[in-house]
Amino acid sequence: MADGSRQHPGLGEAAGQFLAGLSSVERETSQPEVYKFVRWYGWERPFAGLTAPEVANYAERLSLSDTDYGKKLELIRAFLAYARKAGWSKTNLATHLKAKKTRAGPPPAARQNRPEVVPLTREGYAELETELSVLKNKRPQLIEEMRRAAADKDFRENAPLAAAREQRGHLEGRIRELEETLKAATTINGDRKSTLKTNIGDSLLLCDLASGEELRYIIVSPREVNPTQGKISSASPLGQALTGRGEGETVEITVPAGKLRYQIKRIER
Repeated sequence: MADGSRQHPGLGEAAGQFLAGLSSVERETSQPEVYKFVRWYGWERPFAGLTAPEVANYAERLSLSDTDYGKKLELIRAFLAYARKAGWSKTNLATHLKAKKTRAGPPPAARQNRPEVVPLTREGYAELETELSVLKNKRPQLIEEMRRAAADKDFRENAPLAAAREQRGHLEGRIRELEETLKAATTINGDRKSTLKTNIGDSLLLCDLASGEELRYIIVSPREVNPTQGKISSASPLGQALTGRGEGETVEITVPAGKLRYQIKRIER
């Protein structure tokens, strides 16, 4: 019976075996996303019953605006690839988990007339400011590296010069992105004691009404998402369901396995 369980495990058991084989650092990063995937389809559901179309549709529930959208998909792909090697699936379902395509947005002129407002927590704003300062301080070093590499007159095979130019391009691109984000940012100051409703910047203690498990999340803007710190996007399905709700309220999220129901136990600001 035990051998049969190992050969045909449920999603929860399969996830446990996969995570047990990772290093502590890899496990800390992978566990939140792998468990979300498992909860979506049901802990007890046989892994062998998972279909390619279901896996293909999973990417649709993730928010494309999350800065780590691609990383989340890679973590799930690793789990699915492991399952194929373990013999739990006849095919490699990881090949069906593809990033969804972005929808065509309004023309550039229309976007210029409607500048994006970026909500950030004060902590997130400070982190971006610090990163911007560090990157600007790296500029002189990269410029000097380019100058030294350019001293080699054979440009055709000047790998150091090509590498320095590439690093400079990435650096300048990130600096522009940070400057635009900070310029459009509006900070959430946390002085909303009278509203008692969840919003970006709030830390929430939730209770999974099915298992009794307590979960802690912080609702942040898509640019601040960090699964290892429990920071979830306000644009994600759970983030949208929680936003604007109060302590004691229950939220439901529809998933293939049924409904996930959470009660908001405490809101901390």
